Amino acid sequence: MPVPGPLRKTCRDFLGIDGEIRYIFPAQSYGGGAGFIFVITDDRISVITTGALSRTKPKSVWGGYPRGTRIGPVETGNGASFVFAGGQFEIDDEYIAVINAADAEIFDRDSLPRDPLPDL
Repeated sequence: MPVPGPLRKTCRDFLGIDGEIRYIFPAQSYGGGAGFIFVITDDRISVITTGALSRTKPKSVWGGYPRGTRIGPVETGNGASFVFAGGQFEIDDEYIAVINAADAEIFDRDSLPRDPLPDL
């Protein structure tokens, strides 16, 4: 399920982003607890914490990283999880493709599908 438009706008306003959000997905700390939102732009990966009680209200910026930072790989043994910047996170299975696409865009561009309408 895509991240709803109002949450995208909330994150954009919270971070002061003028450009495009390329990818966005929710996560939580491994084993439960705090919620997070990963916001990926052309030049930055921002990780916002939402606290334990809300999954949609940004509280603070957990960290900011250059776009060249790898997010995955995602482990899928007991649910989907990944390690990023020293933290371990869980995600819903539907967001595995988002992380894989975000990483492929930087690290393996040849694996991305070709633009079906390159002249537009």
